Amino acid sequence: MHLGIHFANHTLPGGAPALGATLAAAAETAEQAGCASFTLMDHWLQMESFATAHDPMLEGYTSLGFLAGRTRRLRLGLLVTGVTYRHPALLAKIVTTLDVLSGGRALLGIGAAWYEREHLAYGVPYPPVSERFERLEETLQIVRQMWSDDEGPYTGRHYRLAETICSPRPLQQPYPPIVIGGSGEKKTLRLVAKYGDACNLFATSPEEVAHKLRVLTEHCEREGRDPAAIRKTILGGGDPFGDPDGFLGLMEQYARVGIDTVQVMPMTPDPVGFIEAVGARVVPRLAEIA
Repeated sequence: MHLGIHFANHTLPGGAPALGATLAAAAETAEQAGCASFTLMDHWLQMESFATAHDPMLEGYTSLGFLAGRTRRLRLGLLVTGVTYRHPALLAKIVTTLDVLSGGRALLGIGAAWYEREHLAYGVPYPPVSERFERLEETLQIVRQMWSDDEGPYTGRHYRLAETICSPRPLQQPYPPIVIGGSGEKKTLRLVAKYGDACNLFATSPEEVAHKLRVLTEHCEREGRDPAAIRKTILGGGDPFGDPDGFLGLMEQYARVGIDTVQVMPMTPDPVGFIEAVGARVVPRLAEIA
């Protein structure tokens, strides 16, 4: 099983002047510890479930570009990009640029977006949920077309592109992995089955995750897709820092239902120390879980 670091807390000692150095040190430490990936959130305002809207929040893709120059092995991405925040063609170019400059380490994490407050705050349209899912599907179609040999037009209900040229192409072939976040059984998991290379589910419980994966398998069967071709990942689940044994026991249960990667969040004032400890106590043992 693999471990990823999801860096979500930007309210750290030293304030804004120290944030760049702390973020870089966290990613470098994660790489040295044997973590598989380093992801950030895609928000303009910090989520109120963590802190306040006035607490620090860095723009995600700019931050990933910074980290691409400080690391050599980690996969880098947002968990997950909000579909409403960037035009699909621009998003394809952004992720392509990250992939090229990182040496082929980008991933596209994407979802339907949900944080209404930041949309309203910044004047970004916030369509109803049904339209956001329509835009999500069209975005998935557009990025895959831009990462293919088809440079022709794209015509959808919400987006119309005269050309889909993307030069240079991503280094990863056929394209950077597409991770679709969310656990909605009718829409999200159908999109995973049709377009995704990986799903990302909340680690609610092994039983609930097993149910979601069964639903995903049913969608794959309808799409003519081998469910084994889709990586199954979770966010959260246990406390790898305070209770590594309990965390590893829980991860064994998740592995038995098909999960191969877990993302954990260092929410402490010392994310580097958190990652160092988890790297020493958890990563080697987690790698033995199959």
